[in-house]
Amino acid sequence: MGTVYRLTLRQLTSRWRLAIMALLAAMPVIIAVLMLRSANATAMQDFESVILGGMLAGSIAPLVVLAIAGPAFANEIEDKTLANLVLAPITRGRIALPKLLATITVATPFMAVSAFATSYVAFLGDMSATVAVTIAVIAGVAIYAAAFVWLGLLTTQAIGVGLLYIVLWEGLFSGFVSGVRLLSIRHYSIALMHGLDERRFAFTSHMNFAVAIVICSLVFAGFLLLSIRRLRRMDVP
Repeated sequence: MGTVYRLTLRQLTSRWRLAIMALLAAMPVIIAVLMLRSANATAMQDFESVILGGMLAGSIAPLVVLAIAGPAFANEIEDKTLANLVLAPITRGRIALPKLLATITVATPFMAVSAFATSYVAFLGDMSATVAVTIAVIAGVAIYAAAFVWLGLLTTQAIGVGLLYIVLWEGLFSGFVSGVRLLSIRHYSIALMHGLDERRFAFTSHMNFAVAIVICSLVFAGFLLLSIRRLRRMDVP
C-alpha cells in the first residue's frame, strides 16, 4: 500500500498542477484582503455566504481536489497501466485507499492554508472562527477527494464531468433548491463550520452539527467503498 501511495504522490505533483492549485487557493485570500481594504466592505453575513460558502467551500476546494483526484485513476486507465496494479497480489482496498490518501495529502495543504488565511484576515485574527473554517474546509476536501477518485474510475473524462458537477450541483442547484443541500458536500462543510463556532455563525440556518458529522463520515466511506467495488467489477484493458 505504501508503494501505491508514493507512486501516486509522484504522479499527482507535476509542476503545472501544483501551480494551478496554488493560484486557485490564493484567490479567496486576495479577495478577502481587497474586501477588507475597501471603503464599502461587505457585511459579515454576505462574506460568509459568498466567499466562505460559495467560493471557498463550493468552488475553490472542489476545483483544487478535482485537479488532483480526477487523474488519480483516470490517467492509469488511459495509459493502460491500471492492469499492473489490479494483477498485483493485493486487495482492491489497498489500491483505492492509498490513491485516496495521496489525493488528500496533496490537496489539503493548499486548502488549509487558503482557508486559514482567508478567515484570519476576514475575522481580524479571531482564532475560533479561523480554526472552524479551516477544519470544515479540510473535511470538505476529504469528501470531495473520495467522490472524485471514484469518478476517475468511472470515466477518463473525470475533469469535465467533475466541472459540470461543481457548476451545476454545488453552485446552482444547492444554492437555490433547499432539498438538494442534503446531498451537497458544500453544505456539509458549511454545517461543520457553523457547528464548530456557533457564536460567530449563529445568524444563519444550517444542518445540525451532529447530523453533519454523521453524514460526512457516511459519504466519505460510501465513496471509498464505491471505488473498491468499481475496481472489483470493471474490465481492465
